[in-house]
Amino acid sequence: MYIESIELNNYRNYRKVKVEFGKNTNILYGNNAQGKTNILESIYMAATTKSHRGTKDRDIIRIGEDESHIRLFLRKRDVSHKIDMHLRKSKNKGVAIDGIAIRRATELYGLLNVIFFSPEDLSIIKNGPAERRRFMDLELCQISRLYYQNLASYNKILNQRNNLLKQIYYNKSLIDTLDVWNIQLVDYGSRIIKERKNFIDMMNDIICDIHSRLTGGREKLEIVYEYNVNENNFEDVLREKLETDLKYSSTQAGPHRDDISFLINGIDARKYGSQGQQRTVALSLKMAEIKLVKKIINDNPILLLDDVMSELDTDRRNALIDEIKDIQTIITCTGYDEFIKEQVIINNVYSVVDGTATRVRTEES
Repeated sequence: MYIESIELNNYRNYRKVKVEFGKNTNILYGNNAQGKTNILESIYMAATTKSHRGTKDRDIIRIGEDESHIRLFLRKRDVSHKIDMHLRKSKNKGVAIDGIAIRRATELYGLLNVIFFSPEDLSIIKNGPAERRRFMDLELCQISRLYYQNLASYNKILNQRNNLLKQIYYNKSLIDTLDVWNIQLVDYGSRIIKERKNFIDMMNDIICDIHSRLTGGREKLEIVYEYNVNENNFEDVLREKLETDLKYSSTQAGPHRDDISFLINGIDARKYGSQGQQRTVALSLKMAEIKLVKKIINDNPILLLDDVMSELDTDRRNALIDEIKDIQTIITCTGYDEFIKEQVIINNVYSVVDGTATRVRTEES
């Protein structure tokens, strides 16, 4: 699987641009705030219908315009596909695969698998639990359509339950309707917990060897799923926390409060790990993610590296380069000279300046 090209119209700071990609390494270089990350974001949008930044569609459309288009061309198992995405300020986005409109985002998931790696990911270990839940959700949604459906249903019911909790403050009789939402919340929440457990188990099977290799065998890494409730006691905990839920008008228990921790030789890396150790854990996490997706989809995912190479020391950078030699990688950076020296095949190099992308090198040149 690899992306052949992407075309953008009125997307962020791009009026109109087309970027072609080779099967190996492709580089977008230029100063900060020129639009390099916007191209990676558009690829992620085409794969998932969402921005990796969590940005709303209307804020992605170029200033002064009412709509934006993404057209992505990919080749998968020797078959060409086209993803069309139409972003509109006043309506929901429209998506078509090979010219046929789709009704649900789940129809798109799995066609194009991408892994996004940015400097922010290097802080996932020490950031708050919301960042780590987001990591699980973003990957699980790509590899499991069922997980996406369960998560969307859970979040919808959670919002409805929270709204009801607020209404009960003014109308106590509404408390009798709470059980209807509790049953559904437990149902979908239990499914999410099971899939997250399975995901962490699969990651642990892979990440231990990767981290040991990165640290010269000095460290053993384990991911621990810290679930807020489990599928067996979720309903009981909801009842126990009813008074607290009513007090704060929000649901205090459920997988929306889960977390994961990273243990280095049994010690919590978030609390006691050095900055170097935390960065190595984050790199191990992304490298394990690449291997896991390969295993699940029986194909190579697309790797998007957003200015992350400059944040890694030589050893970590070399380890990542060894891992990506056989997959299509699109890299943003402020300069590309350092990559010329590395043992990778560079297909295309684009200079990105103020919403323009100019090809300055190809594999043949």
